[in-house]
Amino acid sequence: MTPDVPTPDDPSMRQEQGAAGEGSTIVLATGNQHKLIELRRILEESGTGGVRVLGLHDLPPVPPVTEDGLTFAENSLLKAEAVARATGLPTIADDSGLCVAALGGAPGIFSARWCGRHGDDAANLDLLLAQLADLRDEHRSAWFACAATLATRDGRHWTVEGRVDGRLIRQQRGENGFGYDPIFVPDGEDRTTAQMTPVEKDAISHRGRALRGLLPLVSRLIRAQAAPGT
Repeated sequence: MTPDVPTPDDPSMRQEQGAAGEGSTIVLATGNQHKLIELRRILEESGTGGVRVLGLHDLPPVPPVTEDGLTFAENSLLKAEAVARATGLPTIADDSGLCVAALGGAPGIFSARWCGRHGDDAANLDLLLAQLADLRDEHRSAWFACAATLATRDGRHWTVEGRVDGRLIRQQRGENGFGYDPIFVPDGEDRTTAQMTPVEKDAISHRGRALRGLLPLVSRLIRAQAAPGT
C-alpha cells in the first residue's frame, strides 16, 4: 500500500530533512528528457521555486538499477533508493506504464520495452495496435498508472500513485507527449493526450498526479535546509 504523506511535524519528516544534503537540489532518476521537462514544469506551476532538478545525465555515472519489481511502486522504490544512496541527494523516481483491460493490465510494468527493446516508443505503439486490431471499440478501455517515490540517502522514502482512465483509439493522433500518448483518449475527452498542451496533460496525467502528490515533501525539504541551524 502507498504510505501516507507525513505532516510537517512528523518526526520522520524532520529526520528526512536532516539527511537531505542539498535541499534545493533533487535528482529525477531518469535519462528521459520528457520526464525531466515535465517535473520542472510541474514544480514551476506549483510555485515550488528554488529547486534545481538534475537528471542522470547531469551526474557522474550511477550504477544501473535492475528493475525487477512486480509493481510500479516496487520499481520506483528500487530506483529512488539506489540513486539517493549513490548521489547523497533527495531523489524522485517513477515507474509508469499503460495498462489495457483486455490484456489483463499489460503492457503494465513492461510498457517501455513491450516490443522487446527498451525505449522504442514507435515499435511499442505499433505492436500494441497490432495486438488490439480485432478488438471492438467498447473493449478498448485502458489506463495509465504511475508510482512516484521520493527517497533520501538515509533510506527513508514515500510513494504516491496516480492513475488516469480512458480508451485506446486505432490511429495515432497528435504530436505532443511521448510513448502511448497518441492513441490514449482520457475519459471525458475526445482528444488524445498527444493532442493536449503540456499544461492540459499535466493537469490530468497519471505522472502529473503522482508527482504533485510529492510536492509537499519536496517543499518541506527545501524549507528545512533553508532554516537557521540546518
